[in-house]
Amino acid sequence: MFWFYLLLSLLAGMLLGTFFFGGLWWTVQKITGAGRPYFLFVVSFIVRTVVVLAGFYLLLIAGWQHLIAALAGFLVARVILTCKLKPGGEYKASS
Repeated sequence: MFWFYLLLSLLAGMLLGTFFFGGLWWTVQKITGAGRPYFLFVVSFIVRTVVVLAGFYLLLIAGWQHLIAALAGFLVARVILTCKLKPGGEYKASS
């Protein structure tokens, strides 16, 4: 049963990673058309960081093993999004 909760922590980390890096991708896409790009960048950074740190903190309450699993999921989400969201703003589906 412990492994099931670690798997849930891994998935939670993947969700946090998707939120953080997906939000970063969205910010970079919108920053060129923004009236105040620095404001958009700073607010986006603060919101993404606060949400991710709060999520990691909640997982840390469950135990350090859950935090490690969540960090692994966070990095997995980063790798997946890096592969899927290519430079130039185009989504490339792998064949």
